[in-house]
Amino acid sequence: MLRSYRKGQIIFAQGKSAKTVFYVRKGIVKLTVVSAHSREAVVAVISTGDFLGEGCIEAQRLRAVTATAMTPCSVLRIGKNLFVRLLRREPRFSDCFICTLISRNRRMQEKLIAHLFDSSEKRLARVLLQLAGYDKERKPRPKMLRFNQDTLAKMIGTTRPRVNGFMNRFRALGYIAYGGKRGLRVHHSLLKILLHA
Repeated sequence: MLRSYRKGQIIFAQGKSAKTVFYVRKGIVKLTVVSAHSREAVVAVISTGDFLGEGCIEAQRLRAVTATAMTPCSVLRIGKNLFVRLLRREPRFSDCFICTLISRNRRMQEKLIAHLFDSSEKRLARVLLQLAGYDKERKPRPKMLRFNQDTLAKMIGTTRPRVNGFMNRFRALGYIAYGGKRGLRVHHSLLKILLHA
């Protein structure tokens, strides 16, 4: 079943029953987790062409994370039993799913390595490039919506004032440009931060 979600709307919540896999047809979704001490962390950003909630096909009975639409989203919901049948009977579907998981695993490893070794500025550059689509095979989105700096801070593990300072520096260097209501343009040149910082 195809469903639409507004920006900020929860697709599924941490601790709720896990019986469905989701495929993002359009949009960007953030996955967050809240600790026992009520601290929230953004653990991943999922975008068009990605699956989420697939833990239910193995043994996950409850959602480990909360999935929230960062932009208006179109998401296909597939029941666990149907999803397993598709994996067994449709080789192209299985290949697509496996490739998506491998790609996400690579991105999560890169994120972990970045958290261990990179500066906050480099981590922000990496996240902005990912949100703009430069980590995918497809053509990057020329524009993206303006994301809340608090969310960006949670994604890279720093404070909002530091994110604001980095964003101002990126803009002064011409790596990003604000376009009013149209959003934020991330230029390919932002890769220089990753290569030379």
